Amino acid sequence: MSAALLSSISLAPPLVPNGEPESMQMPVIDFSKLQQTDGSRLAVIRDVETACREIGCFQVINHGISKSVMEGALSAANDFFESPAESKAMFTSPDITKPVRYDCSNEGINKSRSYLKHYAHPLEEWIKFWPREPPSYRIKMGQYAVEIRRVALCLMHAILQSLGLGQAYLGTKLEEGIQLLAVNSYPQSTQTGVTLGLDPHSDYGFITILLPSCPGLEVMDPKTKVWMSVLQPEDTLHVHIGDHLEALSNGKYRTVVHRAVLNSENSRVSIASIHGLAMNEKVRSAEELVDEQNPAMYKESSFRDFLDFLPSNDTKNKSYIDSLRIGAAE
Repeated sequence: MSAALLSSISLAPPLVPNGEPESMQMPVIDFSKLQQTDGSRLAVIRDVETACREIGCFQVINHGISKSVMEGALSAANDFFESPAESKAMFTSPDITKPVRYDCSNEGINKSRSYLKHYAHPLEEWIKFWPREPPSYRIKMGQYAVEIRRVALCLMHAILQSLGLGQAYLGTKLEEGIQLLAVNSYPQSTQTGVTLGLDPHSDYGFITILLPSCPGLEVMDPKTKVWMSVLQPEDTLHVHIGDHLEALSNGKYRTVVHRAVLNSENSRVSIASIHGLAMNEKVRSAEELVDEQNPAMYKESSFRDFLDFLPSNDTKNKSYIDSLRIGAAE
């Protein structure tokens, strides 16, 4: 890691590898400084650029989301997963285009995970499809969805600026974009030998913001290819880069490969808020980042293309971002 990164970004507790002596330090971005118009914002933009380029993920402090809102969302998630099986079964469907979908089958990349996925923006359009039980779910998760989207928009503007594109580069496309909440439940690990909750993967969108109840997230160090366990201090948010941001940046920033492992002390819930452009809006390598020395490296694609890719990839074991790389083997 460069001296510039160590000197300009405060550091959270280290990432502790599984069975390895190495460790990694997670960059921490002070969100409050992005609200300023002086040199403080520009310094944080440089921090964002370094973190996205060298690691592909970072943690955010002073984001302005109250502890009560975050705890309320985690509590609502836990209450949903503890609700009667018949209540959850109402949202079970093989159709991945459903606005709300529950699954506990542990097939595919799901090794030991139950999840509830639903769209969250515009909230007034989607909240009517969300679970009615527990009664507080819509209120608590809705409050969190609005707050986390505010943070996500600001971070995405900062990331665009860090790429030299300007924070207004995508105009209203970010405002009109998708927000997908993946609400996850993982059991406490046992002696049965099952340690993974979710297989290695990357997320389709621009960024994912993760709020967990306890440790369990692991990311792959892009340099050493070693799995590292993320320790997330209280009241921080974890942010990682997704496939579409890698494509937009023409490979300057790389998507983060991550997985979930079972916690040995507690069951775990997490809320992943995934942010990208609208369903049919194509993402392509920014023209400003393409020239003779740096030709476009990615095919254009949309969230709809991602959904179409999933069932077609059942037996091919190919990542979505690999399918977008120009010249990659079919």
